[in-house]
Amino acid sequence: MKPISILNDVLGPVMRGPGSHTAGAYHLAALARSLLGAEPAEAEIVFDPDGSFGRAYQEQAADRAFTMGLLAIPLTDERFAQALEIARKEKTTIRFVTEKLPEANHPGSVRMRLKSRDGQEVTVFGNSIGGGQVEIYLLEGWPVSLAGAAHEVLVETEEAAEGEIERQIRSDRFTLGEPRLERRGGRTLIGARRTGSLPESLADDLRKHPQVHRLWQARPLMFAKRGQPAFADAAEMIQVCRKRSLSAGKLGAWYEAQMFGISEEEVVVEMVRRFEIMFGSVEEGLRGRGSMQLLHSSAHKIMAADRADRLPAGGLHTRAAARAMAAMHVNCSMGVVCAAPAAGSAGVLPGVTATLLLERQVSKRAIADALFAAGLIGMIVAQRATFAAEEAGCQAEIGAAGAMAAAAVVEAAGGTAQQAADAAAVCLQNTMGSVCDHVQGIPEIPCHTRNAIAASSAFVVADLILGGYENPIPLDETIDAVYAAGKMMPCELRATSLGGLAATPSALKLRRLR
Repeated sequence: MKPISILNDVLGPVMRGPGSHTAGAYHLAALARSLLGAEPAEAEIVFDPDGSFGRAYQEQAADRAFTMGLLAIPLTDERFAQALEIARKEKTTIRFVTEKLPEANHPGSVRMRLKSRDGQEVTVFGNSIGGGQVEIYLLEGWPVSLAGAAHEVLVETEEAAEGEIERQIRSDRFTLGEPRLERRGGRTLIGARRTGSLPESLADDLRKHPQVHRLWQARPLMFAKRGQPAFADAAEMIQVCRKRSLSAGKLGAWYEAQMFGISEEEVVVEMVRRFEIMFGSVEEGLRGRGSMQLLHSSAHKIMAADRADRLPAGGLHTRAAARAMAAMHVNCSMGVVCAAPAAGSAGVLPGVTATLLLERQVSKRAIADALFAAGLIGMIVAQRATFAAEEAGCQAEIGAAGAMAAAAVVEAAGGTAQQAADAAAVCLQNTMGSVCDHVQGIPEIPCHTRNAIAASSAFVVADLILGGYENPIPLDETIDAVYAAGKMMPCELRATSLGGLAATPSALKLRRLR
């Protein structure tokens, strides 16, 4: 089982829009800079023309995000839009190239070559795998697996010295698990995950060792993970909740606390902070400001029409939908949002949780529990499938967000873990087969209205389950079926903007607003 964290991998990162690859690009660049061990003077970023970056890296502001990561400027910094100009002023040369990458193993693959001002160099291959999550899979030709979930130490040494070097790396209590060894041509790469960086004295000793050729270190991108998954699937999660008399939300808080080795109170405080960011994106979006690339802001107009009783139905479901669109307006204006689980679905949970707070008077503490319940569902999706539309279509992003949101509503209403899982399953069943066909490679059309419908549907499905509907196909099987269906989709319907609505004459003729 993968050690998936709710805060790191499901309801995060806190990022700037418009897309998950915006955060993915930042994280890849930050890891590469960390491995270089110095400020880069030159960088070459290469995308495969058939991959998701190659087709739309400028539309998703990935060029700015890579630059921010290389310059070690926080992604949420207000200077994001000026990132390329900042790099030029600092005399950091960054080239973006599109060419065939034979080593690419994912639609989000990228090659990064960095050179520091004192002549150090590093070449890495990495993937942006959805929801801001990344993986470095090649380091100077060595196979690795670096996700930014812990402090990483990698030492290239002569094979004859590997035992000695391994003992030195493990000489304190900060190493997690067993070091990983890769061998080739008489040399060994020793990789160790740690809860803290190497002491500087030990790092110096390793660099000076006559049989050590190279030492790389990388800092974690987010909270360092220390624990292990407590259950493998939804069925086991439900059993644990029954055994301990816990709701899904309470179990989610416990799970996250043991994952990081901190108290439940601390993870609840952080979850409330994430909610406040979500709520802030809704408030900002409803002001009608910000500039998107294809759409004009409309969420504030829908809310005004509802208040004036000018809609045929209106009500809570419509307002939840409008709030979801508001958060997406901010996302697509390069504003600050919380990926949930991806940037292209960053409106669903904000729309739902803001509605719970404003219209059902659910406290922020109870909303934190609702978000932990949503996070547990997302964690199970990530274990069994993916959040990447490049792999499984829109059903893996907005579909997953809708499932998580339905579980959140059930939790807020006092439902059980079984009911939360059933609500999530029904939502996924309703969105199965949904393709990713964002127009012109921009997560606006049809992403905004799909976020809106997912938010509204979360309340409907929660009502169905709590009202007595018995779901016949459990969540685990539903997730597996969704993933299998996604794998059957042609690449034209998986985030390439080559099929579906993206290929219609009207979509191709749309003019950019900025």
